[in-house]
Amino acid sequence: MFRRVLGKTLGFVGYTVQYGCIAHCAFEYIGEFVVCSGPSMEPTIVNHDIVFSERMSRHLCKIEKGDIVIAKSPFDPNMNICKRVIGLEGDKVCTSAPSDVFKSHTYVPKGHVWLEGDNLRNSTDSRSYGPIPYALIRGRVCLKLWPLHSFGTLSESPTRRTVKTQSDSDSD
Repeated sequence: MFRRVLGKTLGFVGYTVQYGCIAHCAFEYIGEFVVCSGPSMEPTIVNHDIVFSERMSRHLCKIEKGDIVIAKSPFDPNMNICKRVIGLEGDKVCTSAPSDVFKSHTYVPKGHVWLEGDNLRNSTDSRSYGPIPYALIRGRVCLKLWPLHSFGTLSESPTRRTVKTQSDSDSD
């Protein structure tokens, strides 16, 4: 009797560990579901929207300008941020304070990206903390799942920000 109970318990534990490893690998290397909070990406993503963030682009270095990404916060590693990629390494980015009073040009250093929220007046982003290391990117948001009436791929930036590459700016 004891041997049978022990065998079933160990079998259950074995299956639990196996499925746990499969789930971990799926969430770490394929993608994850993310509930977004805060106003920084409005109107593209609003509070409590659920999106799917795929992780393959990050591993294959396929993040591009205009992509919306989930990244570790440079201030708090326990918190994730959701922002749009405005500039990649070598790009010249026209930056401004949220008040749009002061404008300057910044080159994105090697191995970094420039992130901004779509709601420029209500977003803490690279304008506050500077370019972030590429390694902090966790995934690229490719699909909005909830609410159902806005299910689908995400639209381009409502601000339609343009970014000059270093070679473009050399001709200025």
